[in-house]
Amino acid sequence: MSAGYSETPSLRPLPSSRKQLALRLVALQQRFPLLQLALVIGVYAYGAATLDGFVSWNSTELILILASIAGLASAGQTFLILMGGFDLSVPGFIVSGALFVTAGKDALHVSFIVALLMAMACAAVLGGISGQICHRFRIQPLIVTLAMGTIAVGGLIVALSGGGAAYVPAGSAPAWLARFTSPGGRTFGVQFPQVTTLLIVVIILMGIFVYRTPTGRRLLATGANQRAAEYSLINTRRVWTGAFAFSAVASVLVGLLVLGFAGSITLTSGDPYLFQSVVAVIVGGTIFGGPGDYTRTVIGALFLTLVDVVLSGHGASPAAQQIFYGVAILFALSLYGRGRRLRDRV
Repeated sequence: MSAGYSETPSLRPLPSSRKQLALRLVALQQRFPLLQLALVIGVYAYGAATLDGFVSWNSTELILILASIAGLASAGQTFLILMGGFDLSVPGFIVSGALFVTAGKDALHVSFIVALLMAMACAAVLGGISGQICHRFRIQPLIVTLAMGTIAVGGLIVALSGGGAAYVPAGSAPAWLARFTSPGGRTFGVQFPQVTTLLIVVIILMGIFVYRTPTGRRLLATGANQRAAEYSLINTRRVWTGAFAFSAVASVLVGLLVLGFAGSITLTSGDPYLFQSVVAVIVGGTIFGGPGDYTRTVIGALFLTLVDVVLSGHGASPAAQQIFYGVAILFALSLYGRGRRLRDRV
């Protein structure tokens, strides 16, 4: 036995009960969005205590509809952030999709379904091009998607106006779409928002896709470690192209919901959903290129909607809401950024 060597194991202080509890809570938080649910309950309780009529069914329906549209607008953003990307073209495709199925439909003299299919096809092509450019040339998605969303809106306006500089297209919602997104709707005979039912279906489908299909697992692998995914013979360029195309198509479909809820569409109708989609994903607990899922995004969208309603009920300005978005992003990143990157654990 060499000098200084002892077979007695080193005596390390055992974690205290408080530290063990903290570690367990962190482990639970990684598996379940406990903090987000606690925040949702806290904001709802505060609103119920300080605002008259906040807990009425009419108010609850409105909150559910707003949260559902925000959650659906965050679907594509969730995929891209899981993959390590970002999408600033969401408002552009929301506006261009809604305009195309209204003003564009009339200009081309086609049916609503044909116009919708054309809008989805164009969005898929433009979104796929964004993914190709970002992956091929290693350009930041912030730049590419911002440009592509602007191209989508600007190109549509030029096409509808024939190049007229003063032309500002506008579209109104068909009656059936307004009924689908309005409070008081019925689902299977029960008074429950139809758009919220749609969100529930999307949550189930997104969960199945991400965790039960090879394509979903390829997306998670690409976000965790793109180089390792390529070594595993995953075509990461195809994954990026498909994810950006999906985000663009999803934004077009959300444009229909925005059109139905507002009754009309303008060039600024999609702007609120840019930051809402980003903040909902991040506050929900999905990290760039890291762990997360769409269910967390929906909880984040519900939290943001409740905060917006409570702030508006207390007379807060839109500027105050933007300040809250910024604080929420900083808090979420400081909280979840302390853990190791997923790619370092793979």
